[in-house]
Amino acid sequence: MKKIKPWLSAMRLRTLPLSVSGIILGTCFAVYNGRFSWWVLVLAILTTISLQILSNLANDYGDGTKGTDNDDRVGPKRAIQSGVITPDEMLDAIKFNIVVVIILTLSLIMAAFGPANFLFLLLFVFLGGLSVYAALNYTMGDSPYGYRALGDVFVFIFFGLVSTIGSYVLYVHTINHLVILPSIVLGCLSVGVLNLNNMRDLDEDKKVGKVTLAVKLGIKKAKIYHYILIIGAMLITVVYSILYYVAPYNFLYLIAFLPLIVHLKKIKKAKVPSDFDGQLKVLALSTFLFSILLGVGYILY
Repeated sequence: MKKIKPWLSAMRLRTLPLSVSGIILGTCFAVYNGRFSWWVLVLAILTTISLQILSNLANDYGDGTKGTDNDDRVGPKRAIQSGVITPDEMLDAIKFNIVVVIILTLSLIMAAFGPANFLFLLLFVFLGGLSVYAALNYTMGDSPYGYRALGDVFVFIFFGLVSTIGSYVLYVHTINHLVILPSIVLGCLSVGVLNLNNMRDLDEDKKVGKVTLAVKLGIKKAKIYHYILIIGAMLITVVYSILYYVAPYNFLYLIAFLPLIVHLKKIKKAKVPSDFDGQLKVLALSTFLFSILLGVGYILY
C-alpha cells in the first residue's frame, strides 16, 4: 500500500486529460460524419493513456538517472528523485507498460480495421511503434531528443497530428481535410504545455545541460513563443469555424478562450518558476475543455 501513492504520482495522472484531447476531437468529427464505434473509442483512450503513462515513467527514469531531477527542481517531486522508487523498479514498470501498450495497440487496430484492411493495419502498427519510441526517448538513452530541443516537434506531431487525425481515421478509414486544422490547433496548445513546463525548469535545465527550446530562446523569447502558440491556435480555430461553418454551435469553443486569455495574462506577469508551474494545470485543462467544446459543437449541428 505504501508504494501505491508513489506509483500514482510517477504516472502523473494530471497529464492524462491532455493526452486524450486528440482522441475526443477526432472521435467527434467522426461522429459528425456518421461513423462511431464504442470499442474503438474505449480502446483508443486506453491505448493513449497507457502511452502517456509510459512516457511519464520513462521521463522520470531518464531525468532521475541523469540527475536532471534534483532538490532545486520546482514542481512535484519525481519518484526516482525522491528515492521512493528505485531505477530498477522503474525500468521493470516501463517494460511491463510496453507490453500493455503493444496489447492495447494491436487490439485497437484489429477493432478498427480488422484483417481485411492490411495497409491501414501496417500503417497503424508503424505509428504505434513510433509512439513507443517517442515515449521512451524523450529523456531516456544516450541522446534523448528532449535534451536536444526537439521535444516541441514530437509533441506537435503526436499530441496534435497523430492523435487527432489518427483517431479520425480509426473510425472513417480515410483522411479528411476537416480534421487538419483542428489537429494543428491541438498540436500548438499541447506544445504550449510543454513550453510552459520548460520555462519553469529553464534555470535548472541549463545547470544540468538539458537543452530545451526554452533554454535556447531564453525566458523573454520563450514567452513570445508561448504567445504565438496560444494566440495562433485561437486564431486558426476562428478561421476554421468560419470556413467550416454549419451552425452557431460551432463557436462553443469560445468558452475555452476565456481561461486561455487569463492564462496569457498570467504568463506575461510570470517571473519565478512557481508562477509557470501554477499555470500548467490551467493550460492542460483549458486544452481538454477546448477539444470537447470544438468537437461537440459539430455534433450538435
